[in-house]
Amino acid sequence: MYRKATRPLVLFVILAFAAGMSALAADKLPPENAGTIGQPEGKIAFIRDKNIWYMNVDGSNQTLLCEVANADSRLTWTPDNKSVLFTRKGTYDLQGPDMMGGHHKVYDLFYAYLDSAANGNTMFWRRITDDLGSRDPDWSLGDNKILFTKDLSAKYASASLPDYKICKMNPDGSGLEILRKEWQVVENPEDKKFLIFPTISTKGELAFVYFENLQPYGLGVVPPGGANISLDSIKILADGGKKCVAPAWSPDGKWIAYVMNDINANALYITTPDRKENYLVFEPPVGTYIYTIAPSFSPDSKWITFATTDGSVWIVDITGNGTKRLTPSGLDKSPAWSKAVK
Repeated sequence: MYRKATRPLVLFVILAFAAGMSALAADKLPPENAGTIGQPEGKIAFIRDKNIWYMNVDGSNQTLLCEVANADSRLTWTPDNKSVLFTRKGTYDLQGPDMMGGHHKVYDLFYAYLDSAANGNTMFWRRITDDLGSRDPDWSLGDNKILFTKDLSAKYASASLPDYKICKMNPDGSGLEILRKEWQVVENPEDKKFLIFPTISTKGELAFVYFENLQPYGLGVVPPGGANISLDSIKILADGGKKCVAPAWSPDGKWIAYVMNDINANALYITTPDRKENYLVFEPPVGTYIYTIAPSFSPDSKWITFATTDGSVWIVDITGNGTKRLTPSGLDKSPAWSKAVK
């Protein structure tokens, strides 16, 4: 938290996606529309008390992976399942002259390695960014790149507001690409609009949360190459996804999971890419809520893992059945399902 201080493509995007943005359906996905749902497989990485852990999908063999004491936000596995990409959080405090001061959060991305943990070394990690503004990674399987959010203002002590951009880079941290071009234009710092918390399909379709005045407005989806449409058009897309946050693409590209960020209607949903179909997957127990951190699909796209605010990790299939709590109430969040082994 920082201290206070019409083109053809546009028309196509609005018609293609806004048309399906009606009120959310409360129905669950019919089993006949889900395909065969087998037993869940793989491993789940998660954050426990600011450290990185992993476990089997039945909750067994919970193992400390990386002891960093400041892990935060979304996790993602590398495609070979040998490491986990994660965010570490810090703060920048300023005590300036003339009563000027405040603080803002800073972030960078790191790898944790399963073979290191297996050899008893949980204090090993590798830094991938050093700009103090990179966070919330998602793996872009279509081109084997890292998709993430970067705050271009984070490294400046005098910055009073963030300047978030959706970016891509190579797995080694090289080849930075800023997907939207409005970063080249000076904007009114008091009226910031952002696309953050990105996730991408293997076809290059981009889902994100549109922020306005430092508040989440809603979920938007654009086709490949559509990231540079105007912010006015982006807002129209997000109108149909108000209060929908924390999106995550399924590996098969058929679904986007998201969280309804409404204290009176908090729940986990899935939607089709065109937003015409929305299905309820999970409603949390009374007195708890679903963390507004992106859930994660299993490699076969039939299961989802997520966390609730009582600090426990769950799995559920896409029809809303097979629900299982993997960890008890505690300090757990940000689960991420391992990728398919090729």
